[in-house]
Amino acid sequence: MRWAMGLAVALYVGAALLLTLFVGSFGVLLLVWVRTRRQSVPLPRVPEEALPHVTVQLPIYNEAHVALRALAACAKLDYPAEKLTIQVLDDSTDTTAALLTHAVSHWRARGVDVVLLRRKARAGYKAGALAHGLERVRGELVAVFDADFVPPSDFLRRTVPYFCADPRLALVQTRWEHLNAGENWLTRAQALALDAHFAVEQPARQRSGFPFSMNGTGALWHVKALQDAGGWRADTLTEDLDLSYRALLRGWRFLYLPQVAADGEIPPLLQAYKLQQRRWAEGMTQNLLRHALPLLRSPRYGRGAKLMGLAHLASYAVQPLMLLMFLLTPLLLWSGAWARLPNLSALGTVGVVPPTLMIAGQIALGRPWQRTLRWLPLQGLLGAGMMLNNAVGALAALCPFRRRAFRRTPKFAGSAHSPYAPPLDALTWGELILGGYALWGATLAWQCAPPLLPYMLSQALAFWGVALVNLAQSWGRCPQTSARGESSLDPASRRVPRREAR
Repeated sequence: MRWAMGLAVALYVGAALLLTLFVGSFGVLLLVWVRTRRQSVPLPRVPEEALPHVTVQLPIYNEAHVALRALAACAKLDYPAEKLTIQVLDDSTDTTAALLTHAVSHWRARGVDVVLLRRKARAGYKAGALAHGLERVRGELVAVFDADFVPPSDFLRRTVPYFCADPRLALVQTRWEHLNAGENWLTRAQALALDAHFAVEQPARQRSGFPFSMNGTGALWHVKALQDAGGWRADTLTEDLDLSYRALLRGWRFLYLPQVAADGEIPPLLQAYKLQQRRWAEGMTQNLLRHALPLLRSPRYGRGAKLMGLAHLASYAVQPLMLLMFLLTPLLLWSGAWARLPNLSALGTVGVVPPTLMIAGQIALGRPWQRTLRWLPLQGLLGAGMMLNNAVGALAALCPFRRRAFRRTPKFAGSAHSPYAPPLDALTWGELILGGYALWGATLAWQCAPPLLPYMLSQALAFWGVALVNLAQSWGRCPQTSARGESSLDPASRRVPRREAR
């Protein structure tokens, strides 16, 4: 028993040190942002006749609520018509396919060069669709938008000229804005974290020369860079991160433009958000395993940049460490081994970094950050309550024989009852159990370690809150969901929101 408790103490201390280093890396980004926040990259002046041909790719799969809106926004992009092609990469198996067929004909009749590409099988999921389109691409540049994104009309005017000024520029990534940030408490909490990422973290990585990646959508690629890096691959669940690091290690340059934004939808349902986060957790951890050694061996980056790149790749790999510390805490209290821990209170100071980062994100965007303070506690509870979900996703990347399926994040466009709403998953019951476990830990903390009481109570509230909200949403809003969490719309049906059908 003594050796087991000694091992538990060692694991707890090791996890605490690693988490401190990880959170500290965001402190570095915050300091870099403060120092460089007034920097900007001026838009190069390029004559109209010198603008390159751009192909816009729209990968779509069963997204009837949003697909027509995305296509309309791309068709209205302000760019020379003879130098713009739109590829609709449609793998849909529901009514979305029929809607897109009519919409493509509609825009082609109005002089827009729109191509509808369908595959016999959805091999490779989104990466496979993008690779299929890349084989038929026209021009030097490719812009990628997910189906829920609505790029502004001047998007290409404000991004394409940078490629003309730098022949080694591979990627221009733009900031995400949110179509539905105020829809509910969940979207507000997500918006805080996303704004911190896109308004503080990404600019800091760009300006300091640290590795960063495409964010899946709202970006342009140079076709030569795509081909040189090996193209789109479905080997991981975050194909954008995989391609980005392959291109970076080949010596291509990236540019991030916080001043250019494309609007997208935030998951308004907790189960949809859990699906998204679990996929990101597994995919990013897959890429950590794949690119960590090549990054460390690369002569293109210094030691500091390599460490920051590892922290970037490990964004979700730390979730199992957080879960481990939580699980060990009540056991150490119950066994009396808590008294054997060294004083780790100094490590807790890094806890101010995440909320400060979110406040900085609001300041960077010129928003009244004081109003967002009320959502910070909810954001913290959401992050804590997602610990089991994200840890399972990260650990799934370690299973070499696991069959990996790309489960896309469903889009709703404000639809109150959508057949795309995913079903409740088994992890919800695990979250309920962990909430009870945290409450047991709180009673132990009350007896022998009172400073731990707020932590254990907040964990109980976080796990139970996430589980109960998920239960309420799933039972109250998802009566038509199929077993696989995909659309149950009949292909012949026309049941889509009227504003989208127009």
